[in-house]
Amino acid sequence: MSLQSYKVEGMTCASCVARVEKAAQKIEGLENIAVNLATEKISFHSDGSPQKVEELADKLDRYGYKLIQEEKTVSHESDQSEEDDSNLRTDFLIALIFTIPVFIISMAWDFEAFRNIWPLDKIDTNKVLLILTTPIIFLPAKRFFVIFWKNLKMFTAEMNSLIAVGTGSAYLFSVVNTLFPQLLSEDVNNPAVYFETAGVIVTLILLGRLFEERAKGKTGRAIKNLLELKPKTTRILQNGIEEEIPIEDLKIGDTVLVRPGDKLPADGIITRGNSTLDESMITGESIPVEKSLDSKVYEGTINKFGTFQFVVHQIGDNSVLGQIIKIVEEAQGSKAPVQLFADKVASIFTPGVIIIAIVTGLGWFISGAELPVALNNFVAVLIIACPCALGLATPTAIMVGTGLGASNSILIKNGESLEQLSKVDTVIFDKTGTITEGKPNVVEVRTIGMESNLFLQIVGSLENNSEHPLAKSIVNYCKKNNIDFLETIDFRAEAGKGIEGKIDEYNVIVGNTLLLAENGVEVPNEAVKLEEEHKLLLVGINNNFAGYFIISDEVKLSSKLAISTLEKLNIKTYLISGDSETITKRVAEETGFTNYLAEVLPTQKSEKVLNLQNEGRIVAMVGDGINDSPALATANVGIAIGSGTDVAINSAQIILIKNDPMDVTKAIKLSKITVTAIKQNLFWAFIYNTLGIPLAAFGLLNPMFAALAMAFSSVSVVSNSLRIRMKKL
Repeated sequence: MSLQSYKVEGMTCASCVARVEKAAQKIEGLENIAVNLATEKISFHSDGSPQKVEELADKLDRYGYKLIQEEKTVSHESDQSEEDDSNLRTDFLIALIFTIPVFIISMAWDFEAFRNIWPLDKIDTNKVLLILTTPIIFLPAKRFFVIFWKNLKMFTAEMNSLIAVGTGSAYLFSVVNTLFPQLLSEDVNNPAVYFETAGVIVTLILLGRLFEERAKGKTGRAIKNLLELKPKTTRILQNGIEEEIPIEDLKIGDTVLVRPGDKLPADGIITRGNSTLDESMITGESIPVEKSLDSKVYEGTINKFGTFQFVVHQIGDNSVLGQIIKIVEEAQGSKAPVQLFADKVASIFTPGVIIIAIVTGLGWFISGAELPVALNNFVAVLIIACPCALGLATPTAIMVGTGLGASNSILIKNGESLEQLSKVDTVIFDKTGTITEGKPNVVEVRTIGMESNLFLQIVGSLENNSEHPLAKSIVNYCKKNNIDFLETIDFRAEAGKGIEGKIDEYNVIVGNTLLLAENGVEVPNEAVKLEEEHKLLLVGINNNFAGYFIISDEVKLSSKLAISTLEKLNIKTYLISGDSETITKRVAEETGFTNYLAEVLPTQKSEKVLNLQNEGRIVAMVGDGINDSPALATANVGIAIGSGTDVAINSAQIILIKNDPMDVTKAIKLSKITVTAIKQNLFWAFIYNTLGIPLAAFGLLNPMFAALAMAFSSVSVVSNSLRIRMKKL
């Protein structure tokens, strides 16, 4: 089952979302269906059968929606979006040009001074208004009536139905009263018309939609910014000849030539040259990174100084940048649980509003009001109740929230985890690679009976033959101290114990107590005791104990601040590790954990998560290794450190690219900000309808003001979501 995503044209409100989802759910084989009004897309998992997509397109077409089936590049989608904006803007301008004179003439007619200078009587004036309003109804307003007609054939209704019925009723009533005033009006010389109501409503609604489209375009800026990191072309070497090709033609295994200022077109490994790269767009770190032979490089990063070549290992969606874009796109298209409530309301809202409007109109007419008054209130109820804001409340906030997260190197896979994270009250941290650097470092060297530089030269020369991480830490330490290495002979590695070899006249052994004892080297009690608390590499030279290295996995600089910040937020923290009790306790004390668990197996990590969940706690698990993946999957929210394994990242819902524990607190803060914005949006969406419908029903709200309020509600919801972008995490 693969994830497929398509654009759906014609969706305008929460009722549309519910209808599109319902249509898709009727097609067997489509699973995990999600419809997003803000992105105007539907996504689902299926077996890739084109027949199912065609069936969906046919169903949606009957409801008045268009499924865009052809594959589109980003630029084509952008072109389509610009074309849609252009059509909407054209419709708005046409409506505005004809509405202005209609509105001015209609309003001015109430003043005697205007009637004295106006050359036409009421009947002829109404005919002028009819001529001016008709283009509005048949051109800009056509979009509402086309969808209304399709809905009517399917016995359904949504926001466009409300607008069509409202403006259509006002227009038809006015046409009849203009051409046949004796049918509806008691005063045939002064018949009431509502051409300005129909025109102004259409114009205001189109203006509101224009603002919505502009604002929704801003909510998707995160994706656009990420896509702009991709270069359009690149240079490859074929048989030693340089050739410039479109990035779409790049293949795995190609050798790419990179010059200063170039954006990298793919992920790969440097095979020649060295340079300094700006990786801030991937890691968030502003300091350029030195790269040399065998260094990994990533798509979208910028080469600052040198020229180098690299072999392509990952392209497109499989590159680090591609994965980031994919995660952000899926998150922006997903739903938060709070949206289910809005969707349920929307599914019954429109039919309910039509019933209320009919009851309102009939009620006024039966109670003795004139037909124009009853019609006026009927139209006002329909217009004020349009639930566009309801459909935008959640998706726009999620889009902006996940976009802000991406710009801060925090990737959130879906709306559900974003909402769940705001409720987290317990965070469990894996130790190695999460709280600590995950890389062994030499923190102290002690020698006995030998000058320290000679000691480092002998041991470093031997360790330079080993690929073990502890050996690398000693080699790096020696290099930092400008130690030159000597040739080693008779090198041997003893699995789980250490290494041996000969350097000049020295027979050298580096390893644990067991290896030294096997070779007749007596280890002092001081070193034996230290080995219980620290990771030690003991050294024997020519059958004598010569010294030792204290190796430590250093705590990240931001770990202590991250833990104290979470504690201030009343979030309980745990440190969990497979390491020894002594080492785990030392790290816990150094970073401020009050709770820790040592010598824990991978399955026991997930058991700890379950135990806390059974106590009623909402748990987030932060880890980076394969052994963390069961706990990441079990937790309410799994948070993977970005430098971790693919398994850990795939098991988590949130990924911290910068490998910084402080980003856990930033992610929680972001989730709280976003959920707060969603709740505010739902309030604004409902408050207009809750207050507006009774006012309209009791004749206290003019249809034009109802249209203005409805448009303002949508704009206020989107604007409130955009405020998230201004927050500092």
